[in-house]
Amino acid sequence: MNFLLVLEWLIKGFVWALVLLGGFAYLTLYERKALARMQSRLGPNRAGPWGILQPIADAVKLIFKEELTPAKADKLIFTLAPVITVVPAVIITAVVPWGPSFDIFGYHLNLYIADINVGVLYIMSIASIAVYGIVLAGW
Repeated sequence: MNFLLVLEWLIKGFVWALVLLGGFAYLTLYERKALARMQSRLGPNRAGPWGILQPIADAVKLIFKEELTPAKADKLIFTLAPVITVVPAVIITAVVPWGPSFDIFGYHLNLYIADINVGVLYIMSIASIAVYGIVLAGW
């Protein structure tokens, strides 16, 4: 396999994962602001101007938060359950074309990571894996 092709897949996958995770964070901020407006309260507005740094503050808080694991839970399964639920949601987007192809510095770039003929089957099979994370979380 061509080294440049593998490098392109890795770079596109890494960039797209960062875009998705950042998008999730700022959609959560939008949801919190909309709910606060509906409930006639301020909402998140302390971190940065207009609260736009709130997702970063939430991430830092989550990193340093104490982890509580139930006494009789299997620690490995309890830790992997959220990962098994979120990772398929990010992996599914590998076959979704996000726009037209274009040339950049003489290199043809497609705005999808994988081009497979059975994209719908791929999406359904990967989406079915996320259910296992939900089941394992209650194990």
